[in-house]
Amino acid sequence: MKQIWNLPKVDLMPFSEIEDKRESLLVTSGPAWNAVKENLKGLNIQAQLEITEANTEYWDNRKSSIENQKFEVVYAIGGGLVADAAKYFASKLNLPLVVLPTALSVDAFITAASGIRKDGCVYYIETKVPERLILDFETIAKAPAFIRAAGITDVMSIATGAWDWKFAHEQGKNPAGMEFIPWVYDNAQSILCGVLDCAEAAGRGDHDGLKTLYDCLAMEVQLCNQVGHSRPEEGSEHYFAYAIENEMGHGLPHGDLVGPAILLIAKLQEQDIAPLEKALKACNVPLSNIPQGMIERTLKILPAYSRRHNLSFGIAHTL
Repeated sequence: MKQIWNLPKVDLMPFSEIEDKRESLLVTSGPAWNAVKENLKGLNIQAQLEITEANTEYWDNRKSSIENQKFEVVYAIGGGLVADAAKYFASKLNLPLVVLPTALSVDAFITAASGIRKDGCVYYIETKVPERLILDFETIAKAPAFIRAAGITDVMSIATGAWDWKFAHEQGKNPAGMEFIPWVYDNAQSILCGVLDCAEAAGRGDHDGLKTLYDCLAMEVQLCNQVGHSRPEEGSEHYFAYAIENEMGHGLPHGDLVGPAILLIAKLQEQDIAPLEKALKACNVPLSNIPQGMIERTLKILPAYSRRHNLSFGIAHTL
């Protein structure tokens, strides 16, 4: 591990109070921008890129449309796809990045990598950490219920991801650099307890509940930053989500895939899924948007899929 990444500086404030006269490149999605644009009169937007895909060829093509323009800062307004693309643009353009989430839907707002779709799987490329994150809990509370607090899935995956990490250790399958560390495992379990406790409040849009959800996301990300990998929170549940997205095609949000996968994999790991299911339902994460036939098909191909994409060892490899 060559470096330890940091978290962004966070400002808790209404979007309407933002005043930034720097010439800005805005990276967003149509629905997100339409939801908040009336509150962002204080930005000096020189160009706007709406993002719909997660691959570098598409991002490079979008970037080529603004290459003759000069900017001083990149603003990302929207969800995880927007944040990942903005991190890529800001890294390539060597510009500071400010992220304004419109929902707490993922942990991508605060990580140093961008997720891309390639060869039927999701890969992470190093980009950058945003310099600044602005959280407007009033805006987040007004987000559609199914994405408002869907980022809980990226913390709840500790339940299955950390289990996989320990399982791999017991099987002698953790490579150098990913050795099982008991105190890290225990810390991850503590973060999981925190997010289970705040699920009901976060799901209904309570500001304190949303703040606690953000705290848990931040703690999860920084714990992985400290050890240099994501084994404490990413395992077979994410592999299943990647595989089934490849089978079904893009369309369902991240939480719609990872949420059901957590329950499915936890059951295969013989864990008690009742508290996990309760928390997911409290945060309005859809649990029935994947057809049963597709679930069965994906489980059959999951071991070969996990090996083909060199995914870290977990129960998915043994099904």
